[in-house]
Amino acid sequence: MPGKDVNRIRARSALETVKESPMITAVAVAPVVLALAVVWWLLGGFAAFVLLVVLGVVVVVGGKLLR
Repeated sequence: MPGKDVNRIRARSALETVKESPMITAVAVAPVVLALAVVWWLLGGFAAFVLLVVLGVVVVVGGKLLR
């Protein structure tokens, strides 16, 4: 199945990018961390946890829909 090979190649490339340049990862993740911090500060830990779960569901469902 060629589709699985492409996903493995992308995953390996992403992991190598993180290992070689963690700053790129930090810049990419910063908006999500900032949003969680603001929600935590304004509404509390439970709301931040719910937001994190919702974001996770969106990423998983969105990834499955794009295939």
